Amino acid sequence: MKRGARMGISDLIAGFLQECLDETGDGVLEVQRGELAQRFNCVPSQINYVMSTRFSPERGYIVESRRGGNGYIRITRVQVDRETLLMHVINSLGDRVDLPSARAILGNLAEAGALKEDLARTLLAAVGDKALGAVPRDLRDQVRADVLKNVLILQV
Repeated sequence: MKRGARMGISDLIAGFLQECLDETGDGVLEVQRGELAQRFNCVPSQINYVMSTRFSPERGYIVESRRGGNGYIRITRVQVDRETLLMHVINSLGDRVDLPSARAILGNLAEAGALKEDLARTLLAAVGDKALGAVPRDLRDQVRADVLKNVLILQV
């Protein structure tokens, strides 16, 4: 039941942000993470989840974020070619990627047509916990990020 409730709030937040983006006219929206969390009576990490899954580069958005007291989130709607999209994803991966994030990134890239579906599934298997079983748990997210970056670079 809890998962369904979380998915419901994610849909509400995403819908609200999409409406606000549509109203801006220029495809740029700036919001306060804290105010948004307060409006939807959720934790700020829920806002982060919506940003990473619904407003990702693979879906045609660039999200800039600044944390702290005056932290904000700026969402920009963009149209980019396949190579630009892949490079943006590569550059935004960071040093560590957890498995749910890898799953979302690869799913979004496949959905956007930047990766073939069979390659996305294969890559997900390659960075999954079964494949990384010999890697100590505390290093898996780092290895996962390295593997993702290297394979995605070959796709550019």
